[in-house]
Amino acid sequence: MNVADIRREYSLAGLRRADLDANPVAQFQKWLEQAAKVLTEKELDVNAATLATADKSGKPSSRIVLLKGLDARGFVFFTNYDSRKGRELLENPNASLTFYWPELERQICGAGIVEKISRDESEDYFKSRPRGSQLSAWASNQSDVVADRAALEAKWNEMEKKFPNAVPLPPNWGGFVLKPQRIEFWQGRASRLHDRFQYTRQKNDSWKLERLAP
Repeated sequence: MNVADIRREYSLAGLRRADLDANPVAQFQKWLEQAAKVLTEKELDVNAATLATADKSGKPSSRIVLLKGLDARGFVFFTNYDSRKGRELLENPNASLTFYWPELERQICGAGIVEKISRDESEDYFKSRPRGSQLSAWASNQSDVVADRAALEAKWNEMEKKFPNAVPLPPNWGGFVLKPQRIEFWQGRASRLHDRFQYTRQKNDSWKLERLAP
């Protein structure tokens, strides 16, 4: 297979300035709801996004995370604070989240500063998780090297016995919120002449909206 020959044409829709809400968070919510109507039926993760981070020396890494909250602050996701992404975000809070919905030929990228959310807010979310996922948060030292699958399962079984009833929130697990300074909306168009609009946060917390060349 020659990867250089892999290509597709984008022709589903266009994007005009008049289509966009003045607030990018509201616009994100609109696109998320539209994507959910398409992807949820296919049992796809509409809230999946690529989280890009960098350590204190600037070396980058990325992975897929699930968006679990959206409000005026920004985008909320959860993780083990001792994982690679957790350590990098605590060393260097600059990060970005990219959502890509190929079925709609759309992409959204938000970039800004990440902060921990409160312990109470993390606990509220943790209580909503399935019991198995709660136990996994205790069993997995995320990003550490493990001997094999059996070692992971043995640790999970150990946690299941340790917490026969309610599973408490681990001390090193919780949420981050990415407070965007820039959010870009991308709509695929024919001949690679895509529509791109960028919101940039101003000093007074208003948003400047500009069209970008594709």
